[in-house]
Order: sequence, then C-alpha cells, then structure tokens
Amino acid sequence: MTAPRPDEETTELLVERAAHELGLNTSGLRLLHQHATAVYLLPAADAIARVHTGDPAAAVRSVTIAHWLTDQGFPATTPLPGSRPITHDNKRAITFWTHYPQPTPPARPDPAALGRLLRELHRLPPPPVILPVYRPLASLNATIATAVCLHTEDRAWLTDTAGALLVDYAELDFPLGHGHLHGDAYPGNLLLDTTSGHWRLGDWDETAAGPRELDLANTYQGIRMGRTTAELNRFAQAYGYDLRDWTGLPTLRAIRDLHTLGSFIRRADRGDSEAATELRRRLHVLRQGGPTRTWHGV
Repeated sequence: MTAPRPDEETTELLVERAAHELGLNTSGLRLLHQHATAVYLLPAADAIARVHTGDPAAAVRSVTIAHWLTDQGFPATTPLPGSRPITHDNKRAITFWTHYPQPTPPARPDPAALGRLLRELHRLPPPPVILPVYRPLASLNATIATAVCLHTEDRAWLTDTAGALLVDYAELDFPLGHGHLHGDAYPGNLLLDTTSGHWRLGDWDETAAGPRELDLANTYQGIRMGRTTAELNRFAQAYGYDLRDWTGLPTLRAIRDLHTLGSFIRRADRGDSEAATELRRRLHVLRQGGPTRTWHGV
C-alpha cells in the first residue's frame, strides 16, 4: 500500500478536525478522490467531505446554491443535513455532503442525463445569491504564473495560447444568453441516486454567471477522453440545442482543454508524479495540434 503524501495526510487531519467540530464520527475515514478537490468518505456518518482550496467563499456558495437548488426540486447533490462549511486558515474550507453510494461496477454517466439536467438548470429563476462572473482561464493563468513544474517553453506557450483564446472569446456572440451556470458541467460530475434511480448533479464549486454555452462545451470537449458522436447526439437532443452548429464551439473547447491542465499543474507542483506524467502527455497533444485528438491516443 502506498503511503499518503504529506499534503494528503495534512488534508485528512483537517477533515477529522472539521468533522469532530460538527460531531461527526470519522471512523473508517478514507480518501476517495483527489484532483482539483480532495474528497473523503466518512462511512460511519454516511457522509462525504470535500476539501476546497482557494477562496473559502466559493465553498460557502456551493453549499448555499445546492440548498436552493434542492428547494427548487432540482436534483443536486445535497449538503449533509445540519452541517456547515468549516474554514481553515482562510485558504481551505471543508464542506460535508450526503453520501450517494455508487453501484459496483459504477454506472457510466449518460451525457443525455446531463443534457436534461442542464436544460432544467438553465430554466430556473436566478438564485438568491450574488454569483461571480465566469472568467475563463483566470485560475489557469494564476497557476501558470507561480508553477515550478513547467518548462520555460511550455509556460510561454500556455501564456500565449491562453491570451489568444481570450481575445477570441471576447468576440463571440452567445445565442443561448447569459445566466446561472454550473461552471464545471460534464458527465463525470453526475452521481446516481440509487434510491430514486435518477442522476444528481454535483460539484458546485465553480458555479457562476455567464454564457450558457460554457456549460455545454465541456461535454463536447470530452472527445479528448473518447466521447463518441452518438453520445454527443444524445446530449444535444436532451438539451435541445447542438453546440456543433455554433461557430464558437472550437474556441470554448480549446479553452476547456487548457482549463483541464490547471489541476495537473498544481498536483505536479506538490510532487505528484502521476499528475506530472499526465500533464506532459496533454501538453504534447495540445502543442502538436489536432483539436479532436484524444489525450491518450499517443
């Protein structure tokens, strides 16, 4: 068994401390997933803990939005009843969520389910909170500026490419209009609620206000991971609009390509060798060109 890295061990201690503050049993606590956000299972409390880095206000907002969405009848993942966000050092926050046990083997999320949920989300009234305006590549540019794992040529290429894409983005017309966004919508953020048999949409950390097309583009960018034309057809039919008919899709898809690098850069900076390998692979694919080439087809 691989020993946890120091950052993982510290994060686990933060979760234990926050859980005890809320009176939650941490017996059997274990890391489920760590990428942009560390996710832990508290089996004795039947709860999930998410460790958010950056602005704690985003974690608080994710909980507020999820409560409001469930009040609207929207199938969002729900915060753990009676819990609240616990802030640590003004840079990290721990939130607690209802645990939705997934079947074994896990069910493959259907893009059509996400299309239906996004159509429903985009038809809701504005939420009763002030949402940040979506700023494409803002977090990536900040990460690039401080990263130590990037070679000089890669750093320059990323900076120049991001700048050119932002110029293109500023010139786009958005036929679907502006409003409340999930902010990181893709099928991987769906969880099956085995009690109801329906999908729930989770991970509200990046919820924001902006062009609706941003919530759709991520699924189309999934061709990098092997998403099929048939899956994209089902997604478009379920949402009621096919982004492939819009001239701005290549720009949003390329922005998403770059956005996905941010978490790998941050993990590589912390000494994660797997993330560093994946980062090199994705940079190679991007710098070789080919907007629909899969990440792992090299």
